[in-house]
Amino acid sequence: MELRQLQYLVTVAQHGSFTRAAELLHLTQPGVSAQIRQLEKELGHRLLDRSGRGVRLTRVGEAVLPHAQAALASAAAARQTAQDFDGLRRGHVRLGLVAGAALAPPTGVDDLPGLATTLAAFRSAHPGISLSLAESTTGRMLGDLREGRLDLAVLGLPTAASGRAGDDGWQTLAGLAVHTVLEAPLFAAFAEHHPLADGPDGALPVAALAGHALVSTPRGTGLRTALERALAEAGARSTVAVEAAAPPQLADLAAHGLGVAVLPDPAPVPGLRTRPLIDPVPLVRIALAWPAGRPTAPPTAALLGHLRTTYPGPRAGA
Repeated sequence: MELRQLQYLVTVAQHGSFTRAAELLHLTQPGVSAQIRQLEKELGHRLLDRSGRGVRLTRVGEAVLPHAQAALASAAAARQTAQDFDGLRRGHVRLGLVAGAALAPPTGVDDLPGLATTLAAFRSAHPGISLSLAESTTGRMLGDLREGRLDLAVLGLPTAASGRAGDDGWQTLAGLAVHTVLEAPLFAAFAEHHPLADGPDGALPVAALAGHALVSTPRGTGLRTALERALAEAGARSTVAVEAAAPPQLADLAAHGLGVAVLPDPAPVPGLRTRPLIDPVPLVRIALAWPAGRPTAPPTAALLGHLRTTYPGPRAGA
């Protein structure tokens, strides 16, 4: 008994015709018929009734058919399993990164390795899987994930964003799976000679930013969305005078007097003062995102598993 004979039997049974089955199998009708007769001889029973205008299963054929289908399904699963292991030996993953925020360990988070270190460990374990990294805004990467231009992305999101109906975050997350890496409050950062430097140290209400020129990331980033939402909630109106892609650039621009930067707690920068923001506390999170509605290729699944193990998230162990 051969798998191809079982495939011929199933195809003929589905279509009730040797001719149609032969067309679908790209074989000749006599060839299909001969192989099924060989199968019948081996089993010692007729499986198909050829006496009418069409072809029907005999009672024995009806009993054998589920076993033939199960055998074909098991063979297909075995092939897919082997291909999946092959995919772990070679393949390619397209990884998107929120601009400038992922290739160094976050300030104040000593127990998390930088992404470059994590990717190096992954490549050491899977040397046949190549990676392409592309920096972009969160807004663009959400579209790239949906349209298949990216396999996986590291995003910056306002913490409210869930993709569920009724939340006050980004509805554009619907259809994507999201794993939070970390959550961080935002700070105001400004030059030592800035008017806000004349006030007392300590937390700064978001409303105090009103009327000051701001330095922030472009629209379509999680940081900018979190900032705009906090300003609206505080009833404050302010203008983003300078845009830059990455928090280190924002801090440097603010230190040179170009405005008040709003960013996660930065590393020390000469000439820069920082104060945490309150009322409300703007929060941004770094998260992994990938399409939820289609199968994940083995190389992407391997990288995703590695990243989720390395960055278990703020609630891990809670």
